[in-house]
Amino acid sequence: MHKPLPLQCTSLNFRGFQYAQAMLFAIEEINNSTDLLPGISLGYKIYDACGSISRGVRVALALANGNEVVSSPYEAPCARPAQVQAIMGVTSSSPCMAVSTVIGPFHIPLISHSATCACLSDKTKHPSFLRTIPSDYYQSRALAQLVKHLGWTWVGAIRANADYGNNGMATFTETAQQLGICLEYSVSFFRTDPPDKIRKIIDIIKASTSKVIVTFLSPTELEVIIQELFHHDVTGYQWVGTEAWISDSHAAAMDRHHILDGAIGLSIPKAHVSGMREFMLDVKSLNSSSDEIFTKFWEKLFNCKFKQSESAAMNQSECTGHEDLTGVQNSYTDMSLMPIFYNVYKGVYAVANALHSILGCNETCHDQVQLDSFTILQHIRKIRFKTKEGDEVYFNENGDPPAKYEIINWQLTENGIVDFVPVGLYDASLPADKQLNVQKRSIIWAQNSQQVPLSVCSEKCPPGTRQGLQKGKPVCCYDCLRCAEGEISNITDSITCVRCDPEFWSNERRDACVKKEAEFLSYEEVMGALLTAASLLGTCLTAVVAFIFFRYRQTPIVRANNSELSFLLLFSLTLCFLCSLTFIGQPSEWSCMLRHAAFGITFVLCISCVLGKTIVVLMAFRATLPGSNMMKWFGPAQQKLSVLGFTLVQVVICILWLMISPPFPFKNFKMFNDKIILECALGSAVGFWAVLGYIGLLAMLCFFLAFLARKLPDNFNEAKFITFSMLIFCAVWITFIPAYVSSPGKFSVAVEIFAILASSFGLLICIFIPKCYIILLKPEKNTKKNMMGKGHQNNFD
Repeated sequence: MHKPLPLQCTSLNFRGFQYAQAMLFAIEEINNSTDLLPGISLGYKIYDACGSISRGVRVALALANGNEVVSSPYEAPCARPAQVQAIMGVTSSSPCMAVSTVIGPFHIPLISHSATCACLSDKTKHPSFLRTIPSDYYQSRALAQLVKHLGWTWVGAIRANADYGNNGMATFTETAQQLGICLEYSVSFFRTDPPDKIRKIIDIIKASTSKVIVTFLSPTELEVIIQELFHHDVTGYQWVGTEAWISDSHAAAMDRHHILDGAIGLSIPKAHVSGMREFMLDVKSLNSSSDEIFTKFWEKLFNCKFKQSESAAMNQSECTGHEDLTGVQNSYTDMSLMPIFYNVYKGVYAVANALHSILGCNETCHDQVQLDSFTILQHIRKIRFKTKEGDEVYFNENGDPPAKYEIINWQLTENGIVDFVPVGLYDASLPADKQLNVQKRSIIWAQNSQQVPLSVCSEKCPPGTRQGLQKGKPVCCYDCLRCAEGEISNITDSITCVRCDPEFWSNERRDACVKKEAEFLSYEEVMGALLTAASLLGTCLTAVVAFIFFRYRQTPIVRANNSELSFLLLFSLTLCFLCSLTFIGQPSEWSCMLRHAAFGITFVLCISCVLGKTIVVLMAFRATLPGSNMMKWFGPAQQKLSVLGFTLVQVVICILWLMISPPFPFKNFKMFNDKIILECALGSAVGFWAVLGYIGLLAMLCFFLAFLARKLPDNFNEAKFITFSMLIFCAVWITFIPAYVSSPGKFSVAVEIFAILASSFGLLICIFIPKCYIILLKPEKNTKKNMMGKGHQNNFD
């Protein structure tokens, strides 16, 4: 068993040294200022945490109570006042969390310039933590929005297996899912992981179909993965990075095989602090220091060794202390991380402004004020000031600054050096639709391409289709299904199809709703024109018959058949023919009421006349019997009253129908998908069938009476013609009912018109044409003798 050796730093890191120099520059600037903390000088202590959590905790405790060496058992070091008013650091998130947890209960402000883990915003766990760099909560969301904006919905993810990577990727994944982005894989590793684990990650990348890799890695982890990718010849991927490496020239320099060319990511906005660059590059002033750390810095910076150095190598030159920095190019002379140095600068000034406020500084400061860490922390949280460069510095309730990022693109120059080109901005303080601004035309993508790489699991679904999820696969993997009839999608990658409004229907491509064609029986179409012609023909024929009857009104055949009822019947037939025209054309409120009322009343008038003529025939026969006086009970006056009475019943029915629930124009969307049927709704079905039923009742009564009188012994017995006409009438209207119910759209109207015309023609032809035939072609039979003759053969049997 051996006691483990204490943790030691093995090499000098120039980046850490630069952060320390930035702090020294801010402190010297404040100490030389007459406006800020006049008469007060700030001091400092610097410790190297070496990126180690345990060492970070140790040096934090040392800064808190001066307990660098093991304390005497008789002292209580934690009871001493804090040795510092605030701690600047740590650089990485995980050590920062550990340090914050230790010093949090003592309310010592810890201000980090580079720790971005969103977990540090939790004030219940890290009450004294503040930072001058935005939280990864915003960076992760910004990365997800950037990926979505560039059209990538199928990406891979690699993260550092530490608080920075795990928390950052968790927020990115959550936001990506909300934006419809899927992760094909999400893997983590740490720089000390065995090679087998790194190779497994490379195999996952090679087997993937996504072409974009989103990273939450530090430059150290990035270097490990890049070297392994080169060994396996894996190139051509579009890399998306965070502020940890996207603008770091050291990360660009280590990518000697140009695997990261075209990378894009978020960076802290560029900054310039007048005098800081010159201060940091003025290394001669460091030569005057006798501190061991400066000796190590000088030896590494100029790759030489001092004589007194124990580790001097034989092939290294001797340091003189007067070396010239002009020809040196390394990570120390590189100022690409000036935004991070500026964060250190702002952190120091935040502490100074808080002290300025606490000490009540005006021309002088009250140096007798007892300082305590809690008061300093409270004032830093509320501080709001502007730097000499004009940037406003403040912290929100979580100790975070406002989130602003530049979008950086790696573009290879002609001499093979990577140029960090700003191609956009992200500002979380703006409205959601204006936060992200990307100039796509300025971007050079992976493999020096001018075209945005395509990284999707499924091709975009064009308008007219919708996404159909593939079973067992993420939501980004789908089939494109054509929208059903009556539904459309007018955007790319639509999740659902939208049903058109009732008056519209989908076009052939299913990407737009077009107004349905309104269908009704019109005069312009062939069917409407033919029915109109038939109606007018019937009207004309009726007029011709009326003219013939009027011309020969004194002849026996006209006088013998009740001429007044005949003319009234001809008039009603004319109305029947004409009322069919009201069924043609676009339905309106008045036409719907008129067509049904006119149809019902005119047909009842017509049937009433026929019924009157039938009764006259029967009464006339009865009147020839000895002792009969029947005709005096059914003379001309009674005949007219009967017609009027039968018609008035129908008029009452129609009035009640029109008052209670009249027919009205109706748009029928259900009969045809792609058409609107303009029709007249019945309003009250009872009213409609009452009108038809009354007509049918009269027709059946007329048919029955005429059938009884068909064999009466007159030479010209009108009953047989009435019987035949009523037979046709009843047949037409009995077949009308199923035909009307089953006919679609305008054809139901055509069936109704056809029934009106057919029954009207039946009455006209059966009752009047035989008489016109005798009047015009057989005038010898149009005599009283022939009409009253007995024993002769009936010509119409």
